[in-house]
Amino acid sequence: MTTNSQPSRRAVLAAASASTAIFLAPIAPASADNTAATTTVTGHIDPGPADFVYLPVDVPAGIQQIDVSYTYNKPTVPAGTPGNSCDIGIFDERGISPDLRGFRGWSGGFRTEFSISAAAATPAYLPGKIGRGRWHIVLGPYQVAPEGLDYEVTVTLTPGPQQAPYRPQYPANSAAGGRAWYRGDCHLHTVYSDGKRQPSEVAAGARAAGLDFIVSTDHNTSASHGVWGPLAGNDLLIVTGEEVTTRNGHWLALGLTPGRTIDWRYRSRDGRIDDAIRAVHAQHGLAVSAHLYCPWIGCEWKFGFDGLDATEVWTGPWGWDDEAAVSTWANRLTASAEHGSEWLPAMGNSDAHSPGDVIGLPHNVVHADRLDRDSVLAAIKAGRSWIAESSAVSLSFSATTGRRTAGIGERLRARPKDVVTVTLTVDGVPGGTVRLLTDQGQLFQTVLPADGSGSITWRTTPQASAFVRAEVRHPVGGGAGGTTMGPSAGFGPMAALTNPIWIDRL
Repeated sequence: MTTNSQPSRRAVLAAASASTAIFLAPIAPASADNTAATTTVTGHIDPGPADFVYLPVDVPAGIQQIDVSYTYNKPTVPAGTPGNSCDIGIFDERGISPDLRGFRGWSGGFRTEFSISAAAATPAYLPGKIGRGRWHIVLGPYQVAPEGLDYEVTVTLTPGPQQAPYRPQYPANSAAGGRAWYRGDCHLHTVYSDGKRQPSEVAAGARAAGLDFIVSTDHNTSASHGVWGPLAGNDLLIVTGEEVTTRNGHWLALGLTPGRTIDWRYRSRDGRIDDAIRAVHAQHGLAVSAHLYCPWIGCEWKFGFDGLDATEVWTGPWGWDDEAAVSTWANRLTASAEHGSEWLPAMGNSDAHSPGDVIGLPHNVVHADRLDRDSVLAAIKAGRSWIAESSAVSLSFSATTGRRTAGIGERLRARPKDVVTVTLTVDGVPGGTVRLLTDQGQLFQTVLPADGSGSITWRTTPQASAFVRAEVRHPVGGGAGGTTMGPSAGFGPMAALTNPIWIDRL
């Protein structure tokens, strides 16, 4: 059966006031002989009317499985103009509210069909009971061509007894290890969203990269949470999370309660991100802005930094966007010093999706009390961490005055004119350039030996420097590093980056 479903006048008015959603007329697939019932809905979306289109589906009692497929046209567009791109997901009879109580999966634009039953579901979707009531298929027209987007959605309801329920295997909250420095990548994708690696491949890649922990952050779904349990171990802590993929930027929800999902259906002007961040904090998780200057549609960060626990300043192989992110972050550090306000720690993650993406390039090296979820997240929030491009790079960084010493993310208190000795030891960056930066900018630069190992000592005072942080850069073009300060930088891509040591005046 084929129908052309158009929004009712009430739905259009509601969508106009909300400016983000359109609700279509409900459909009710039915079969007279108790066999599978299939309904196809077609429609058209003009450019700009809504971020999400909701198709209600009335599901009767006694349904064993729901199958959904969809297609949409992809017309040729002028150079420089976005073409059609449409995401999809589904909510069950418990509703579509921001608490996501009825959430049953979101695959973005990565899949054209999915199935859900009590026992199993397509990756990115949640197995579970097929309850009687009004479900909602959600289309997300991420990009719409000038002539609009024509879509077709097919829904099949298959009757039968409910199957044995799926049993998720969530990872343990702790691994083996006491107070130490631990390495971890907190932005990783699998086939449960738009990645091309199985979770087992991600876990194996993390171990091969010398990591001690990872955070699972598939886009807008918790579906992978239940498969990580057997893949974790005393040598690898696996923390559940999500990349919250909104229309005005992406952010990482780290340390979510297994099985929980955070809503993504808003823009910055909707004023809803604060509620979403509070939902993460209620689970003792962290909210982290991701790839601030990513040039793709919807990826660049537009929400500001209030309420965040950290910001990702280095994502994947080093590029111009990372330079911009580090500059933005450094300016915020200076503002925090000026106003005495809370400062925002920096993170670096791989955002690895495909086999060609290097897991752990870069990753965070955190000083945690134990190798467990709460200790690692606490260290990240406190800024007791630095960023490394690989496990081949190591460093130590401290500031000392008299008998007092502070490390990365910590505060050293001294009288305004007391001499503060800053020491940085680096290994693993042959011929690299070391930079020490304060609230004034770069104040010291030198070059590491050809073997990549070196120790640097520099002195300042609390009166001169509110904080000091370190960067270790590769040589320009793989050649010799430089110490010249001027319009042509004497250094290349980042190899390591620290959070600051704060120098407070007594």
